[in-house]
Amino acid sequence: MVRDPFGLGYQSGRMPRVLLHTCGAILLVAPMTWAQPAAQPATKASPDDVVVVEAEGEGMDKEHATRAALRAALERGGKVEIFSETKVENFQLVHDTILSRALGLVTDFKVLEERKIVGGTWKVKIRAQVSRSLLRENWAAIQNLLNQIGRPKIMVNILETIDGKPEEQSILETKIEERLLQSGFDLVARTATDVTRHRELDDAVATNNVARMQTLAKDNEAHIFIVGTANAHAAGVEELYGVRIAFYNCDVQLKAYYTDSARILASKGIPVTRGGAQGHKEFSPQAGKMALNFAGQTVVNDLYAQVMEQWATQITGGGELIFEIAGADFKVANGLRKALAELKGVNSVNMKLTKGIASFHINARMSAQDLAERLTEGEFDRLIEILDLKLNRIQGKVRGEATGGSENKGEVKEQ
Repeated sequence: MVRDPFGLGYQSGRMPRVLLHTCGAILLVAPMTWAQPAAQPATKASPDDVVVVEAEGEGMDKEHATRAALRAALERGGKVEIFSETKVENFQLVHDTILSRALGLVTDFKVLEERKIVGGTWKVKIRAQVSRSLLRENWAAIQNLLNQIGRPKIMVNILETIDGKPEEQSILETKIEERLLQSGFDLVARTATDVTRHRELDDAVATNNVARMQTLAKDNEAHIFIVGTANAHAAGVEELYGVRIAFYNCDVQLKAYYTDSARILASKGIPVTRGGAQGHKEFSPQAGKMALNFAGQTVVNDLYAQVMEQWATQITGGGELIFEIAGADFKVANGLRKALAELKGVNSVNMKLTKGIASFHINARMSAQDLAERLTEGEFDRLIEILDLKLNRIQGKVRGEATGGSENKGEVKEQ
């Protein structure tokens, strides 16, 4: 018997223990020295399960090139059993999510060759071990989670100016949206926001008012919002090989946030970069657009990679979760805080109580889906009712019978 786990003055049966199944593999096929990726929970793999592949990757430095090689190795290792199933629901999003976790899913790898190539980028060749069962289990877990919470919706707004004048349609905004759509994310359509609301968003981006951006993202039911600025300023006309070129100096700053918590999940920028296009006039909007297009190619790809990596980690390995409960007094809320802190996989719990609404910020090695499942078992289920589940937020209320039938106070507003 476990006595009063929430400090509410009653006895109860033992809470059922929830077993979390995680997987990894450390089998060596041939004796060699391997570079160790992020640690994985140990799971035995048979020799037939592990495939050794060689792959290459290219990037702006050795780290980016190695990550690209790991993604290539992961895709090659699971090509037959996993990545060939293109007809499954949300295939592209699951596919890209899996590849974004390459560093954690490739069990071991060795760098065979690294060199700088023409253009200043790096190429890295690796030999890697890939566990097919590990791929299958991660694929199934991500597929199941997407079935539960749906595809995440993202709002993108880039304030773009050329010679100080705002552009109605941002080149970088379009590039980011195209890349996200390719991976299967849902987007907040630009036409879905009225003119006044869109101006408010532009103003919030211009003044870096994150709280206002967050509110507007919530209004559009976005799970993530990506905002930033891109500017191009005339830098004179020069003649190159007999052709007059209008040059522009460009700078770009992009950030991505979780809507629920306004926590940054990615940030990329480029210093002043020069570009241009053929033209006789110093002030040429077309040259400015081409310069921004050229300057933004790398930063858009890097931002996308960061967003995917953080998104993949959040839904598979956890991170910061928000748990909100309506109808709680201090005794109930504090009892919940203590019980949450004792759950396996929870690192820390911070609590705030305002007008009957208890808000818990939880740092945990689990997804919101995993936590929600635990909160519907044993004494948690007797005390609280889960009403809503999102990417990293759980909302619910205290059951009336758990507080002696008194009417719940407070209301958790739909986010």
